[in-house]
Amino acid sequence: MVLKIDRDLNRFQEIIKGRIKRNLKKYVSKGEMIGKVGNDVVTIPLPQIEIPQFRYAMQQTGGIGQGDGEAGTPVGFDSEDGSGAGEAGNLPGQHILEVDVSLEELATMLGDELELPKILPKGSSRILAEREKYSSVYHAGPESLIHFKRTFKEALKRQISSGEYDENDPMIIPIKQDKRYRAAKRTERPQNNAVIIYMMDVSGSMGDEQKEIVRITSFWIDTWLRSQYDGLDTRYIIHDAAAKEVDRETFYHTRESGGTLISSAYRLCNQIIDAEYPVCDWNIYPFHFSDGDNWSGEDTKQCVDFLKAEILPKSNIFCYGQVESRYGSGQFIKDLGEHFQGSEVVMTSKIDNKDAIYTAIKTFLGKGK
Repeated sequence: MVLKIDRDLNRFQEIIKGRIKRNLKKYVSKGEMIGKVGNDVVTIPLPQIEIPQFRYAMQQTGGIGQGDGEAGTPVGFDSEDGSGAGEAGNLPGQHILEVDVSLEELATMLGDELELPKILPKGSSRILAEREKYSSVYHAGPESLIHFKRTFKEALKRQISSGEYDENDPMIIPIKQDKRYRAAKRTERPQNNAVIIYMMDVSGSMGDEQKEIVRITSFWIDTWLRSQYDGLDTRYIIHDAAAKEVDRETFYHTRESGGTLISSAYRLCNQIIDAEYPVCDWNIYPFHFSDGDNWSGEDTKQCVDFLKAEILPKSNIFCYGQVESRYGSGQFIKDLGEHFQGSEVVMTSKIDNKDAIYTAIKTFLGKGK
């Protein structure tokens, strides 16, 4: 039986989630939204939503607007200068409501808002995962798995057939033979696996602001791809003139002072794919972020040749995001555009600021690959 207060709470939560969905474009660009991802829950602060409070009035205190005072007198201050000095009050102030939204719900909102097509995984039928689904009902089992609906249905049938049921006093009391229990069936199904390989330029021209943009963008990429695949690996590569694989924390907080050779990151990315992620079994997503500065045109040519020969044939898509930096030349995205114009595999996007993250995500994931 669903209590009225539960229905009201569910309706209130749906209203709040509807507001999140309507304003998702704004939340996508805010870093504080992804500050807490424990237990697959994201807490989204929603400003300007006040929690209703009921307060009983004191008796014999007059009605609304009564008492000393003249027109124009400020309300809510104890002193004429409006400083607010005085004793501590006992009334509630304005609140910010935090609504817990699961990553699955968040991914659904993102997909609906950006009109992202569902991804059709490639070559994943060789990997089988054993799963348990509670789709059967048995006459015996632990009390924790009792099927209440089926149990009371059996009790009702027994009482009606035996003449015990009284419609004027419809009390249904199950006995041992009425009890039914949920039981699991083990099934094997194809498991779709994917790997995201993030690459980022950490040379001196990439500052904290640029890395924050990369962090927010990668969160939304992870959120969407996790909703599409049963298993998702994430690898991190940083590079200046040389590339190395690091953990997530190092990825977002390392800053070097050397030059930039983008080809070093692409070669390491390819080594990781060849060593650990067979193309026939894995869906591969390389993402590269930089400010567009590369050491030389010769290295850019090596990057283009390496992409064509090695990385692109193995990848679902290859995405390049170029963040704005006062020190970066911004040339690399132009070079990629020149060599891969009209490509269905290479996606590029300029991310000049946080507001541009929304467009970048749609560009990267909008092909459904």
